[in-house]
Amino acid sequence: MPDHPVITIDGPAASGKSSVARLVAQRRGAIYVNTGNMYRAMTWAVLDRQIDPADAEAVRQATAVVEIQSPVVAGQTVVQVNGIPLTDADLNSDPVNRAVSHVARVPEVRDRLVAAQRALAALGPLVMEGRDIGSVVFPNSPLKFYIDASEEVRSARRRAQGHADQVAERDRLDSTRKTSPLVIPQGAVVIDNSHLTLEQAVEQVLERLPSP
Repeated sequence: MPDHPVITIDGPAASGKSSVARLVAQRRGAIYVNTGNMYRAMTWAVLDRQIDPADAEAVRQATAVVEIQSPVVAGQTVVQVNGIPLTDADLNSDPVNRAVSHVARVPEVRDRLVAAQRALAALGPLVMEGRDIGSVVFPNSPLKFYIDASEEVRSARRRAQGHADQVAERDRLDSTRKTSPLVIPQGAVVIDNSHLTLEQAVEQVLERLPSP
């Protein structure tokens, strides 16, 4: 285990886990890590190379030469592909939204990014969010959370953000993949974020953490 236990925050698409994790990191003076952006960066690279994201073998070969860097800027990691910074627009485009679950299913992609995520613990205290952080990346962390919300609420949030991807299909792909499926990590505190304000959800996490 790292010297500073990693606060892990998992959950499905549009559950609000990113917003919660970012604020928890700020309040705790920790580095915020959005691991989903690492998979989005890989997906962007696959699409940039005009690879079919559903072709696992083609994705495996294409991503073997893709390097994802995660420098820390203003208290959070940002992602680069082979040294090229990606914008939020790059990472959250509808093509990336539709394809990311396919790319994330490829075992070799997950193995490389899980190793990279574990290496980030050397940076210091982290709040790391994703879909397999408490179950696979840092399963021994004593500080695990799972942020959930109803499918209806999550779909409405995605539409409000102007995105057209289907959360139910992403849930199905993420939960049924053979490598690191989306699950509630053992020992995680589950928070239903369907009808909480952001501040209420953040407080529910903070009140369960030991004093820094």
